[in-house]
Amino acid sequence: MSLKVPGFIRATTFAALTSLAPMSQAQDWAKPRLNNSPRHGEWVEFKSGERTLKAFVVYPERKEKAPVVLVIHEIFGLTDWVRGVCDQLAEAGVIAIAPDLLSGETYADVDGARKAISALSEERVIADLNATADYAAKIPAGNGNLAVCGFCWGGGWTFGYASVNSKLKAAYSFYGPALDDPAEVAKVACPVYGFYGEKDERVNASIPKGEELMKAAGKKYEPVIYKGAGHGFMRDGESPEGTPENKKAREDAWARWKTLLKEL
Repeated sequence: MSLKVPGFIRATTFAALTSLAPMSQAQDWAKPRLNNSPRHGEWVEFKSGERTLKAFVVYPERKEKAPVVLVIHEIFGLTDWVRGVCDQLAEAGVIAIAPDLLSGETYADVDGARKAISALSEERVIADLNATADYAAKIPAGNGNLAVCGFCWGGGWTFGYASVNSKLKAAYSFYGPALDDPAEVAKVACPVYGFYGEKDERVNASIPKGEELMKAAGKKYEPVIYKGAGHGFMRDGESPEGTPENKKAREDAWARWKTLLKEL
């Protein structure tokens, strides 16, 4: 599998990727879902090269084998909210696995984690995602179908990873930049579904070129822009302090996403 650096990473500076919507550092509101979930969630470990990678996995309650969705966290790291998204995905009937791309490293605050993630090399991120995909393929309860999703920083990587892993069945990119390199677009192996906030022009500016290149390459790219929503609306829309627009966007995005997940 190629370790070629995705073009969107070259085209978008890490400084821009770190200039994101503010986030509650505690995220205490995200913990009850994890604590009260009837679904089985667990931490697992596996190798990525010489490193040991940790990941959080949640299983759906179903009698059939299920697709697996690889979840790429925000630039803030593998937070309680991201783990809660894994639980929501499992509630929708799929196995969710979210690798901690800062495995083995600890930071005093969110800003420290953000700086560390922004400094990760493209090669290391791709290697870790590949290691996670390899682990996911061996999950006994999985049916062999693998998709990827991600949010903000992870949303950009989701689009990029769709050009790296030829085994993906779908990619769900939440407010991440679209690919802008024709050579990499040509390698996209699956449909890409985009979820964007209307008030997020920094990211949305990449959509027209992404649409043009994907169409020219004969690839499926379906971006949807949610009215009045800002960057990070999936997280903010779940927070008690979230804006009405973000809450509506989150609700609509989940309805769309659940329909798409049934196609895996």
